[in-house]
Amino acid sequence: MNVPEHLNALRAFEASARHESFSAAATELHVTPAAVGQLVRSLEEALGTPLFHRGTSGRKRLVLTEAAQRALPDIRAGFERLSVGVARLKEGSPVGVLTVTVSPAFAAKWLLPRLERFQSAWPELDVRLDASIDLLDFAARGVDIGVRYGAGDWPGLVSEKLLDEEVYPVCSPVLLRQGRRLRRPSDLGGVRLIHDRSVDSRAGFATWDAWLEKAGVKDVETKRGLRINNSAAVLQAAIDGQGVALARSIMAHDDLAAGRLVRLFPEVEFPSRLAYYVVYRPECATLAKLVAFREWLVREAS
Repeated sequence: MNVPEHLNALRAFEASARHESFSAAATELHVTPAAVGQLVRSLEEALGTPLFHRGTSGRKRLVLTEAAQRALPDIRAGFERLSVGVARLKEGSPVGVLTVTVSPAFAAKWLLPRLERFQSAWPELDVRLDASIDLLDFAARGVDIGVRYGAGDWPGLVSEKLLDEEVYPVCSPVLLRQGRRLRRPSDLGGVRLIHDRSVDSRAGFATWDAWLEKAGVKDVETKRGLRINNSAAVLQAAIDGQGVALARSIMAHDDLAAGRLVRLFPEVEFPSRLAYYVVYRPECATLAKLVAFREWLVREAS
C-alpha cells in the first residue's frame, strides 16, 4: 500500500477511531459522514482487512478490530510528527497562525484585554483562539499552546506555572451603597451568595463552604443562591448587584482595579490549591511562535 495515496483515508480512520463515530469525525474534518465512511472503506479494501466492527445499535457503533487497536497508536503518532514537521517548515516564514486554547472566562477576563500587546509585537502572526473548557487533544486540533487551570498534571503536555491565585468574596459597590451590612464574614448570611460552578470542587476548586470554614463562620447557609458555570459570568452577576460572589483573583483583577467590584474581608487569606499553567506538547517546545507567545505570557503575568 502506498501510504501518501491513502493519507486522507488514514486521517479519516484515526478521527473515527478517536470519536468512535463517522459523524463526529466528519465534523472535525469538515466533510460529510458518508465521505468519512467511504475513505475508511477504501483503506480497508487496500489493506484487505476490516478496521471496525460496525454495530447498528447501542452507544458505540464503531468498535476497533484487534489489528486496528494495535496500529492506532503508531498512526496517531505519525500524524503528530507530520504536524510538527509542517510547523518547522513554516518556522522561518514571516507569516503564520498561532492556535491558542484557553477557557472562555480566562479569555474574556485576562487574555483578550492584553492580547493586542502581543499582536503589536508580532504582527506577522495571526492568533486563532480556541476558547473551550474541554481538555482538547492538542495534536488532533492543531493547538500550539494553551493556558489551563488545575493542579499542573496533564498527560502528554509540558506544564509551566504561570499564575497563582487567591479566592475571596467580592460585590458591587452599589450593593454596599444600598445599605447592605457587610462588615464581617458572618454578615454574608443576609445576602445572596453567587457560586462559581465552572470547575469541579472535587478537583480542589474553592467553594463557599471552604472559604467560610477558613473565615471561622459556621452559620451561613450555602445550599441556596445563584449558581453559574462560567467564572466571567459569576463576576458579571456580582457587578450587576445580584449578590456576593466568591471570586478568583486573576479573573477579578481588572474589575477591582476599575472599581466595578469591591473585595470584602481582605483579612481572610485563602490561596487556591489550583493555578494557571502554560501547556504545550514537548516536541513543539522550540517552535519560534510558541516560544514568543510563552515568553509574552510570562511577562504579562509578572
